[in-house]
Amino acid sequence: MISRVLLSIVITLTLSACGARIVPHGRPPQSAGGTAKPIPNIPVPPKPVIVAPGPNARSVGAIAVDAPRFDAANATRALQAFRISCPSLVRRNDQSGLTRPEDWRAACAAAASWRDDDAAGFFATNFEAVQVGDGKSFATGYFEPEIVGARVQAPGYDVPIYKRPSDLIDVDLGLFSDDLKGKKIRGRVKGQNFVPYADRTEIEQGGLAGRGLEIAWAADAAEFFFLQVQGSGRLKLPDGSIMRIGYDGQNGRDYTGIGKLMKDRGLLGPGQTSMQGIVDWLHEHPEEGRAIMRENKSWVFFKELTGGAGPNGALGLPVTGNTTVAADPNFVPLGAPVFLSLDRLEATGLWIAQDTGGAIKGANRFDTFWGAGKRAREIAGGMAARGTAFVLLPRGTLARIAQEQASGPPPQR
Repeated sequence: MISRVLLSIVITLTLSACGARIVPHGRPPQSAGGTAKPIPNIPVPPKPVIVAPGPNARSVGAIAVDAPRFDAANATRALQAFRISCPSLVRRNDQSGLTRPEDWRAACAAAASWRDDDAAGFFATNFEAVQVGDGKSFATGYFEPEIVGARVQAPGYDVPIYKRPSDLIDVDLGLFSDDLKGKKIRGRVKGQNFVPYADRTEIEQGGLAGRGLEIAWAADAAEFFFLQVQGSGRLKLPDGSIMRIGYDGQNGRDYTGIGKLMKDRGLLGPGQTSMQGIVDWLHEHPEEGRAIMRENKSWVFFKELTGGAGPNGALGLPVTGNTTVAADPNFVPLGAPVFLSLDRLEATGLWIAQDTGGAIKGANRFDTFWGAGKRAREIAGGMAARGTAFVLLPRGTLARIAQEQASGPPPQR
């Protein structure tokens, strides 16, 4: 999961210090770069509605809205990504309560043979646009970072990147009580007890050392943190080759937003609340930064990725830069098309909800994925856009929902 960090995610950031130094001895800090200048846009206003709070889209309500106009190039990318989503859409349970697997079969069958040069026609023909809740959207951005690293420990490469330990255990509490369905915890067995796993401080102080868990070594701990936040990334090795790594679990400890702590404590000045600004602050204040970072007890484990064109999202499928968006699956069917009309033109258009994120919670909250490279970093690092979101559902979905609501719950047997 990639999930991924730009104005609001950066404000909820957990910046981790993983090695003995924020900037490795003898190696200059990597350039954080700047953020892309926003391209302004006037978003379409949402329909005014009275929204009742609820746990998913079905409960807060989804209403029909006029279909947006689709840009041809944007629609082509979205159609290609939608095809990737289809195998999951036609078999998985939709937590939002809006769709069933059979709802997607006609659109997915059509997508298989639809011409890419008429992708806008595909979305106009096969989908109806809906507004979930009040429709007021906030979108940030994430990317696949590239940092300096090595496969073996060497001078200047002393920040360990660990694979998932074999003693890290996931427990589904719903197996023990119906009241705990959907709740999971992670930890380890110690004697006859199940206890929390090592936290960030314990891991940084060598709690996992000597177990052969290191898959690589990063050169810069602050840069490695952002790779942890994104959930996947690239290591540029000393010989110039690339090693791709992806999410392989988390230690089960709570994620604490130290970016907000830094802001509340007056540590971040004007222009420093972007990802790049925070990395610069960490480089400039290594001791203070390390102490703050350890207030976040969460730690992410990785595995090497050797196949596929890009990192995988929450569906276990490749995500696409400038096309994939992370969303809350309780409010957007994972795999569904989403149209974002935002006050930043570069983020306005069709996206496919193929990922989730720990900070991406609630209706109309999105995290746009921009791929890898300098441009992706500059856009994602400062992305904070507001506007309106429209979820695209297969035609007939709203009529089915209305019929089900009119019929009422099934009789008790």
